[in-house]
Amino acid sequence: MESFSLATPNMCFRKVSSELDSSFNGENVVCGLELEEKTAGDRNRIHFLEERNEETLSKRLRKLSRLDKVRSALELFDSMRFLGLQPNAHACNSFLSCLLRNGDIQKAFTVFEFMRKKENVTGHTYSLMLKAVAEVKGCESALRMFRELEREPKHRSCFDVVLYNTAISLCGRINNVYETERICRVMKGDGHIGTEITYSLLVSIFVRCGRSELALDVYDEMVNNKISLREDAMYAMISACTKEEKWDLALKIFQSMLKKGMKPNLVACNTLINSLGKAGKVGLVFKVYSVLKSLGHKPDEYTWNALLTALYKANRYEDVLQLFDMIRSENLCCLNEYLYNTAMVSCQKLGYWEKAVKLLYEMEGSGLTVSTSSYNLVISACEKSRKSKVALLVYEHMAQRDCKPNTFTYLSLVRSCIWGSLWDEVEDILKKVEPDVSLYNAAIHGMCLRREFKFAKELYVKMREMGLEPDGKTRAMMLQNLKKHQK
Repeated sequence: MESFSLATPNMCFRKVSSELDSSFNGENVVCGLELEEKTAGDRNRIHFLEERNEETLSKRLRKLSRLDKVRSALELFDSMRFLGLQPNAHACNSFLSCLLRNGDIQKAFTVFEFMRKKENVTGHTYSLMLKAVAEVKGCESALRMFRELEREPKHRSCFDVVLYNTAISLCGRINNVYETERICRVMKGDGHIGTEITYSLLVSIFVRCGRSELALDVYDEMVNNKISLREDAMYAMISACTKEEKWDLALKIFQSMLKKGMKPNLVACNTLINSLGKAGKVGLVFKVYSVLKSLGHKPDEYTWNALLTALYKANRYEDVLQLFDMIRSENLCCLNEYLYNTAMVSCQKLGYWEKAVKLLYEMEGSGLTVSTSSYNLVISACEKSRKSKVALLVYEHMAQRDCKPNTFTYLSLVRSCIWGSLWDEVEDILKKVEPDVSLYNAAIHGMCLRREFKFAKELYVKMREMGLEPDGKTRAMMLQNLKKHQK
């Protein structure tokens, strides 16, 4: 395993530097060498300094670094070292940042080694070096370095929230949710309170990794600490609330965004509409839709699907069909399978078999891939309307289009044929499919309700011969009606 041991001064980052060699096409990385060993180039950079005040020189180094005057800053830094002068931590960190911005990783490690030997490091220093290792060797290597630093009390005493934020950010880049949790616990154990950046990172990582419940816990902690989330984390929280069915919290966050003058994007609006729709809050759904329009967003297929779903969840099936017809007639969006299915399931609830069949053929004509579930909805609508022969025609059409039926297809067909007294068709269906206990139970239930006890008994005997175990309702029906049939 790679190690980033910082146990002894002379070995600090030696293993890191050896691993970095390959990244520089064979060039030697100087961070593992003793700082006192100067090359000819180093000596040429040494200048006589009239100013010997370390604070003044540190300010000069900071200014050069911020202006990205790499060569001048490097010459000043080397000259100070040569004269035994020590730049303060702020100046060194600024210089480190300058070197990293300009891609001089080798010199950055040299500066870090100097700072560490002089015990002039801060949490910001470690944060910069973690980013450097992550850039060259990847986030896993940087996190191993962080764990090595953790083990040494001397280094850990320098840890601050900025460093923890950097480590958490690295976890997020590789979606390592477990290490994120661990670092979060360590940070709290050290008595550090997270910042807006901390909580925003945690929320985004947890939501992205599918741990919405953890995101909600972080949000509660953030509220207790009176800290606000960044805009990107607010979007993540709305998504988390939807997954955890916390529509009220999602709405609260959405409203807080509006109060702060933010402009929630279309995805956030759609997510909230979807969350409210699932909760049956149709009134709120259309209020959010009005906000969406006022923000200048153009509703897309996800918006319309969320609105249709909200109406469906509220059992407003007629309204679903009216809205669908409006979307279609006014070309408000590109119709997809989800929109058609929501309309067809409403037809199924209302028993509008003709409209369901019409929508199915329209869907096929549009070039969309029609799934088994779509055909099942139409067959079910025919079943509810007692249109057995139409259901069979849809089934045959489905087979012609190479769409494979499933158990739900056959269940609906069996029930439909029983109510249409199509006994031969029921028998044909049961012969075609693999023995399925649910189909036989449904057939026997239907035949008993239609008082066709002879057929029911024949199916029951056949079912037992095949080794299928009838359910309690089937057994009760057969016991109840067996004597009547024998008479």
